[in-house]
Amino acid sequence: MNSNYQEINSKTFDRWIDEGWEWGIPIDHETYVQALKGEWDVKLTPVKFVPHSWFGELRGKKVLGLASGGGQQMPIFAALGAECTVLDYSDRQLESEALVSKREGYSIRIVKADMTKPLPFKDGEFDLIFHPVSNCYIENVEPVFLECARVLKKDGVLLCGLDNGINYIFDENEKEVVNSLPFNPLKNEKQRKLLEDEDCGIQFSHTLEEQIGGQLKASFMLTDIYEDTNGEGNLHKMNIPSFIATRAVLV
Repeated sequence: MNSNYQEINSKTFDRWIDEGWEWGIPIDHETYVQALKGEWDVKLTPVKFVPHSWFGELRGKKVLGLASGGGQQMPIFAALGAECTVLDYSDRQLESEALVSKREGYSIRIVKADMTKPLPFKDGEFDLIFHPVSNCYIENVEPVFLECARVLKKDGVLLCGLDNGINYIFDENEKEVVNSLPFNPLKNEKQRKLLEDEDCGIQFSHTLEEQIGGQLKASFMLTDIYEDTNGEGNLHKMNIPSFIATRAVLV
C-alpha cells in the first residue's frame, strides 16, 4: 500500500464526488456572478470563511489552487481577476474546474498531479497558493511546504487549511477515545482497517510541529491563524476545534 495509497485516495475522491460529496460540488452561475460584483467568500476549513484581508488585491495575481479542485474556490479567484492554476489528482475534481470555466468563459490552467511529488511549476511562478484541508491524505507534509516556497515569489502568500489531529483519536461517534497518535494506516493495521470500514480513504494525522513548524522551516513567516470545527458531529456540537487555517508569507 505504501507505494499506491495516493492512487487509492484519488479513486476514492472520484467516487465520493459521484455520490454527491460536499467538497466536490462546483459553484453555480449566480455565485460566480456575485463574485464578479465583489460579493464572495471561500473556505480553507469546513465552517469559517477566510478573511478577505488574507488575500489582498487578486487582480492580475498568479494563484495556485494546491489540491484545490472541485470548482469551488478557483472560479471565485478568476472572477476577481486572478490568473489561476489548479493542481489536483482527482479526475472528477478537475472535470468540475473545466465545467465551470467553460460555463463562465474564463481561462484556467488545469494540472493533474500528485502534491507528494515535485510540483510541475517554475521557481517563483506564483503570487499566492490556496491549499485547503487536504494534507491529511498524505504521509509527509514538510516536503510540500518546501515546494510551495520554491514556486512562490518572494513575499508570496501561502494559505493553508490544516487538521490538528483530534479527529483521529475518537470513534465514529466522536465520543470515545480509541486511537493513539500518530495516526498512520501505513504503519498501523488497526487504523487501516478502521479507515476501510468507515470509507475514509487513506488519512494521516500531523502535528503542529510538522505543519506550522514545516512552514517556518521552509522560510515562511506566519502572519495570522484561526481555528475551526468539523461543521457537524459531536465535536462540532461541543465547539471543539479540529482544524486550523494559517496565513504565511515567504521571506
